[in-house]
Order: sequence, then C-alpha cells, then structure tokens
Amino acid sequence: MDERAKYFRRLKRLRGSARRWSVLGGGLTAATAVLTPYAGIGLVDALWAAGAGASAMLAWWRWSDHRELAAAPAPPPSLQQDRLTAALERFPAGQAVVREVRRQHKRYALRGSAIADAWDRLERASTAMTGLAGRLTGSAETTLLEAATAEQWLRDLGQRAASVERAIPFGQTGNRETLVESHAGLADQFIEGVAAYEELVVAAASYVAEDGHPVTDTRHPGYFSLVDATDQLRGIAEALSELRAQDRRTSPGSQPAV
Repeated sequence: MDERAKYFRRLKRLRGSARRWSVLGGGLTAATAVLTPYAGIGLVDALWAAGAGASAMLAWWRWSDHRELAAAPAPPPSLQQDRLTAALERFPAGQAVVREVRRQHKRYALRGSAIADAWDRLERASTAMTGLAGRLTGSAETTLLEAATAEQWLRDLGQRAASVERAIPFGQTGNRETLVESHAGLADQFIEGVAAYEELVVAAASYVAEDGHPVTDTRHPGYFSLVDATDQLRGIAEALSELRAQDRRTSPGSQPAV
C-alpha cells in the first residue's frame, strides 16, 4: 500500500475511532447522571464517572488528531498511479478522464472554502477559453499565452488561499488574527483575478464572434451556399416529379383523357 492510500486509511480510522469514543463517552455520562441520584456516590458510580471522563478525553484527542491530519496535504500519487495516468493520457478519451479526475480532486480539496464559488467560476471560464482557443488567430494568438499564464497564477493563488484558511483554526489568538487578515487579502486578490480572467474570456468571445462575420454582408458565405444547394435540389426533385407524371400518362395501361 502506498503512502497516499495509507494517509486516507489512517484518516478514516481516526474519524471512526473519534465517533466511537464520542458515543461511548456520551453514553457513560448519561448513565452517570441518571444513576448517581438514586444510589448516591459509591464505588460503582465513581467507575461510571471515571469511564465517562476518560472516554470524553479520548474522543477529544481523536478528533484533534483527525483535524490535524486532515489539514495536512495528502501525499502525491505513487509511481504506479503515474504510469496508469501516462497510459490513459495516450488516448484522447483518457486525457479527458484524467483532466476531469484532477479537476474534481482539486475542487474537493476546496470544499467549504471561502473561494469555492470563485474557483467554480474560474473552471467555467477556463472551459470557455479552451473552446475559443482554436479560433483566436492573427493578432489574438498572444491572448492564449496570457490567458494560460493568468490561469496558472490564479490556480496557484487559490490553492495558497485555501491552505492558509485550513491552518487558521490551529493558530493562537494573536497568530490567528494575522492569518485571518492574510487569508482575506489572498481571497480578495483571487476573486478580483477571477473577475479579470472572465473579462478576458468575454473579450476573446467577442473577437471570435466578430471575426466570423463577413465584411460586406451580415450573413456568412456558407449561408448562400446552403440556399443555392437547396434551390438546386428542389429543382431536381420537381424535374423528377414531372418526368414520373409524364411516364404515367404515356404508359400502355393508362386511359386517354376524353
């Protein structure tokens, strides 16, 4: 088992252990609170109370260990996973699957974050820019490099802001205020950057839309080709219909008109 699988397995064990100790501590505390008034405080009651306190402390430690482990980044994929990814990326369908898995993994890491909505906006804008990339020609080709550089910077900034946000609960009183201010600055910078990237995508879409219009007419030359082809097919169909009607009139079994 690789380090990444061990990480998630340990995280699952800690969560399960914390839940079990929480349930046990709650049950023992309830039993102590109910049974003590009836018989007074004796040896058995002392054992109930000690068990309840010990269970509560163990539950608190397990939850602390779980939060600390969850805040740490997961180990990178193993070499075997890298080979599988490389094999999938040899095919177009596999490349799409790998991109989607990576996108969902990054999105899952940002769940509950203050920048989650802005990250989703960045994903949609990036998808739109990918669709426009093949039509940005001429002087607009430099926009692709600028968009790729800006997107990479925004993704790094978003991951950094999310990492700082996950570390805020572990800070002391003074340090926590500093982390909150730093995170707010990173989050604002990320949201503003996403808005600027969206404006870039809109400008690229406007260029593609205007570049598709001919200079002399508002309709594309392909439209007139379709009209001509339709008229030609309609004429052929009418000619065939007239020939079929004439063959019917001249056939030996037909009755002459009176």
